[in-house]
Parts: sequence; structure tokens; C-alpha cells
Amino acid sequence: MSAHPIISLQNTTKTYGGIAALADASFDLHPGEIHALVGENGAGKSTLCKLIAGVIAPSEGAVRVDGEIVAFSAPKDASQRGISMVYQETSLVPQLTVAQNLVLGRENRFNSVRKVRNAARQILQRLNFKVDPTQLAGSLSAAKRQMVEIARAVLNEARVIIFDEPTAALTPEETSHLFDLMKSLQRAGVAMIFISHALEEALNHADRITVLRNGRIIVTGPAADFDRSRLIRHMIGEELQEKTDATTHARASRSALPVLRVENVRMGSMVNNMSFSIFPGEITGIAGLIGSGRSEIAKVIVGHTKRNFGGGRIWLEGREVRYSTPAEAIADGIAYISEDRKLDGFFDTMSVMDNIGLGWLAKFGRRSLLAPFGRMRQAAQSWEDRLKVRRIGVNQPVLRLSGGNQQKVVIAKSLVQQPRLVIFDEPTRGVDVGAIAEIKQIVRDIADSGAGVVLISSYLPEVLDLSDRILVAKSGTIAAEFSRAEATAERILQAAIH
Repeated sequence: MSAHPIISLQNTTKTYGGIAALADASFDLHPGEIHALVGENGAGKSTLCKLIAGVIAPSEGAVRVDGEIVAFSAPKDASQRGISMVYQETSLVPQLTVAQNLVLGRENRFNSVRKVRNAARQILQRLNFKVDPTQLAGSLSAAKRQMVEIARAVLNEARVIIFDEPTAALTPEETSHLFDLMKSLQRAGVAMIFISHALEEALNHADRITVLRNGRIIVTGPAADFDRSRLIRHMIGEELQEKTDATTHARASRSALPVLRVENVRMGSMVNNMSFSIFPGEITGIAGLIGSGRSEIAKVIVGHTKRNFGGGRIWLEGREVRYSTPAEAIADGIAYISEDRKLDGFFDTMSVMDNIGLGWLAKFGRRSLLAPFGRMRQAAQSWEDRLKVRRIGVNQPVLRLSGGNQQKVVIAKSLVQQPRLVIFDEPTRGVDVGAIAEIKQIVRDIADSGAGVVLISSYLPEVLDLSDRILVAKSGTIAAEFSRAEATAERILQAAIH
């Protein structure tokens, strides 16, 4: 390993609204090094990488490249210094071909379509990526989109490549090929950082590992100094080894009849014979890694995604159901609160009241010849007040609200429908600390009212704090189930990873 780091951060902090996403971080990366970042969701891994890649600027401290302080204003500035980031959610332009995406931002004044395609074909063949350079990026699978991102970084002669969850969408064969490619790049002197929830990947393929927790770097050391147990202890912290019930309270005993029963449901390669039951008045947490099938099973239940032909059965309060559209699930009393509020959760240019009102209208105004606007606005105002949505002006667009208030609008838009079953998918993602406590109380109140609640979350303290029962998803099935008394962060992580 070179004595002089190619990338260095010293006491670097990034804050949002006074809250530190990364605090007092010191980190270095050496030429030809593979460096793994591990930690729970929200630990600060992506923030650290985005600082290096020029996506965001530090609030305090500095980023050094080859010992020189740099002030990147955009990712293209970092790219010019040989730094590329391969995102889990790729940054390709879907309307352009693979070849066009590969040269995007580095085009010549006059471009030959034939030369661009030939250059793309050569780099893809060199990397053994079976991708057609003439294909539109929007038609590629997630794995192939990631291959194109990697090829673009190599084509740009990057000296530093950052991988954000590089194997989340890959098959085992593709994963093996990726790490072979990383070793090849390492031999050429390229330095790499990769974020991963799969601890074996960090232990088996990294030279060094850094563990982050709550926005702070906890430990950095050679991969040989760690094992799975030590990594998990650093990730979850001693304060989570023994969960207390100080912030929770016992709910009514379980009803004999489940509000929802899922039996051997299958959907493509993402959901594989998944079975479980949800009971009224109970919060059932579903934990698991990205790609474990958590969100996918929720979308199958509400008719957003179609299950396989003959792919299992679903019962709602004893009646078998198979929804063709989410509107049918809404009519039956099922609410799904998406993990991506900006894409699926609200109409960004409309007001708070109009968004919540449309939720009411979807359930109660569908068969009315004339929309009952008075009742709709009354219901919307009631839920806006109950969830304490903070806005400036009656007509303020939801897009201009804080993340926490946007999430409250999404929740109110579903709760105004008076559901019997509520599925929360990452309910506090991207939400400020104050709003997190309020949203947690909303989840508890829904269960206390007698509705069944499903809580899908990547943040283990949240799952442990709120859940009466915890299911662990892995590879599209339920790998383990824990009662509140049995559940610990370590046992959940072991079930999700082992």
C-alpha cells in the first residue's frame, strides 16, 4: 500500500438543518486499495462517499486529493480529478443508448456514431460485460445498468471508483465477476471504495474496512482484523445489545383471526414462497437487507406488482383476494405507504389539503357523480391537524415542505381512507429527528386503534422499538421470526446475513 493516500478527509462534517449526517470524520484511501464501508442505513456511508465524489460539499473540514485541498462544486469536477461513483440507483439517461451514456459529458465537438459505438463495444468486451451498446439504457435490467456505470468509470480512466451497494441487483455469478473485475482494476493501481450490507463481501474482498454508526466513523482496520461478530458489534453499538421496553407498551392480546394471511407467494426472482400472517392491533416488523423481498411482497399484496401465475394465495380477513390494481386494495381497506415518497407518495405541486383530499376521494368518492368537495376538505383538514403538518400558507406546494412534513402528508393521505391494514415502507427515511418521534407515535396509534400494521425498515433500532413481532426476510422468503422478547439487533442481523 502506498504511503501517501490518494484521498484524505480530516475531521470532516456534513450537516443538514443542524443535524450531522457525518460528524468529525477522518478517512483515507490509498492507490490500489479496496476499502469497504459497512454500517446500518443512515450510518453516514453514502454521505462520506458523496463528499469524495463531489455530489455534496462538506460543512466543516476538507477533502484532499493527492494531498491538495479540493472544493468540488459538482461530480464533473471530481471526475476531472479521476474520481467516479457507481450508484446503486444508476445515473444513466434512459432515453439514450448505452454507447451515448458511456461518453456522456466527455463528447467531442463532432461525434461519429460509428466510432462511439465501437469504443463502447470495445470497453464492454474488455470487461466481459454482455451489453449491446445500441440498446436504450432505459430498457436494461438493473444489473446491466450497473455494468454500464462501471464501464463508464473505466472508460474515463478513473483512479478512484466508489461503488454504492454494487451487488444488490446482481446474481451470484455476476457478483463473482464484479469482484474479479475489481481485483483486476486493483492490479492496475485503481483505488476503490465499496458500500455493502453483505459482511462476507467486506471480509473476503476488502483490504481495509471502516465501520460507521450514527454519522461517525467507529473503527478502521485491515480486513484480517475483523470477523462477522466483531463487525456486527461495531455496527449496532453496545447500547443495542439488550433491548428495553422503555419506549414501548404492551398492546392487546393477538386476535385469533389474522387481518392478512400470505401463503407461498412468488414474484419473479424477488419473492420466493413467502408466507406470514398479520394480526389486528399488532405491529409486525419486516427486517432484511436490500433485495431481500421486503418491499416487493408489499407491492404484490396491494396489486402494484403481479405475482407469478399460480404464485401463492393471499387472504384479507379470511377472504381470498387478488388485486389487479392498488385502487382495489384501497377499496378493501389496505393502505401502502411507499418507501419513495417523492416518486409515489404525493403530487409535488399541489397543496397539503389537496393531496390528503385526493386520498379521501380515492376511497370514498369513487362512485359519486359529483365529488363531495365539502366532506373531502373537512376530512383532509382533520388529518392535517391530527398529524400536525407544518406549512407556510394554505396553498404551499408539498414539494416545499420539509422531509418530515412531506412524509406526514403521505401518511395522512392513506390514513384518511380509514384502512384496516397499513403497510409502512421505510416510514422515517430522510426525515428529521423531531418528525421521526412523531411518525413513530402515529404508527403506534394506528395499531392501538385495532388496525393491522406492517413496518418495513432497514433501520434496526426502529424495528426493535416499534414491533410486537419481527420477521426477517432473506432471498425472497421469511428466514426467521422473533417475538419482542426474543428479538435483538444481533440476532436479526445474523438471520438476515448468515
